[in-house]
Amino acid sequence: MNPGDVEALSSIVGRENIFSDKAHLRAYSYDATKTYYQPEAVLFPRDEEDVSRILVYCNAHRIPVVARGAGSGFTGGALPARGGVVLAFEKHMNKIIEIDMENMLAVVQPGVVNKELQRAVEKQGLFYPPDPASEEYSTIGGNVSENAGGMRAAKYGITKDFVMALRAVKANGDIIRAGKRTIKDVAGYNIAGILTASEGTLAVITEITLKLLPKPGYAKSYMGIFPDVKAAMNAVFKSLASGANPVAMEFLDSLVVKAVREKTGVQLPEEAGALLIGDVDGNVPEEIDFQLSILKKSFEENGSMAFRVAEKEQDRELLWHARRSASPSITIYGSKKLNEDISVPRSKLPEALERIYSTGEKYGLKVPCFGHAGDGNIHVNVMVDGSDDEELERGHRAIREIFQLVVDMGGTLSGEHGIGLSKAEFMDIAFTPAELQLFRDIKKAFDPNGILNPGKMGL
Repeated sequence: MNPGDVEALSSIVGRENIFSDKAHLRAYSYDATKTYYQPEAVLFPRDEEDVSRILVYCNAHRIPVVARGAGSGFTGGALPARGGVVLAFEKHMNKIIEIDMENMLAVVQPGVVNKELQRAVEKQGLFYPPDPASEEYSTIGGNVSENAGGMRAAKYGITKDFVMALRAVKANGDIIRAGKRTIKDVAGYNIAGILTASEGTLAVITEITLKLLPKPGYAKSYMGIFPDVKAAMNAVFKSLASGANPVAMEFLDSLVVKAVREKTGVQLPEEAGALLIGDVDGNVPEEIDFQLSILKKSFEENGSMAFRVAEKEQDRELLWHARRSASPSITIYGSKKLNEDISVPRSKLPEALERIYSTGEKYGLKVPCFGHAGDGNIHVNVMVDGSDDEELERGHRAIREIFQLVVDMGGTLSGEHGIGLSKAEFMDIAFTPAELQLFRDIKKAFDPNGILNPGKMGL
């Protein structure tokens, strides 16, 4: 970029909505990976027309454009890896446009924070289930771009299951609509599905129509205490096959339990080799009791040492505080965590965890694991000393082996964090050359000059 480019873009968004000072460039140069790539300017578009005009100019001048939500991603998806401009939506395009009670849907701009939407629809007796751990600050636009998951995915699914329609702008400035407000729509290609999880590499999303559900009237939390990980993982898929339908079924291994106890003071069972923590919900108390009875019976059949129900709200909050503290707590095992969010078929969980721990032992590294066992999505954390280059290199070799074994078991590189920059080098493990070429062909159809979030997903 040159001063002329900044001047031209200023004429589109106004001088008050474009910044190239050191403070703004620094603020928009990193995400949760703590990797830094500095943009050349930060723009705050006021509306869809601004986005279109920005893209027309940047496409003509081959200026990279990176759309950014809250920058909370774990794979570098919103980093300006090749410079250019960042489009930030939190200042202007952050409104809930509509909550349609009759059709149970919401229309929002990409800068709306997930938790703000949840609170707004719950006031109307409705429910937006996707709840990534970053829900207090991550945006709906970012959630859609990464296809975010969360702890309620075991019962309700992930972001893609709630996206009904999108408005977006292609690299050449064309504004497109994808999907409809109808429950059924089989006319044409599923462009909304293609744009979801595309990490901003195909188009810039400017409006999102989301499906809502009636808010359940009752909920309770539970905890199953197991002697080891294998027993807990067997209980996951066997209890679900027995008819249990929990909102969440979260897993903590013994390393995580120890770390949470040490860092937070929450008195999780010291003797636990593994924990399963979750919620059940429903519209009548009997439905809650029925679900809990299935889980208790199945857990006992698979060797649980105890099954506890949090009857009081304060007990529920403490239980979920412990679960949400898992990620920051495990830093007791190393200054840097190579955090991967693999996903496998649920029946493969016992074998997958056993092989993951064996890989850690092979490389002399601790690998605490936790995550969304109810949907087969486990957060694998290879812990290393970030100042030790040799240990870091061992950690990366362990990650590659873990990805390979996961894919060999029918699993995937990412259940919710996406690929971004950090997993781009592993795409050849999960996809054939023909499949990767198809991705490139789709990218070229939307963005022939390659200006949209270049370098991500290996594209």
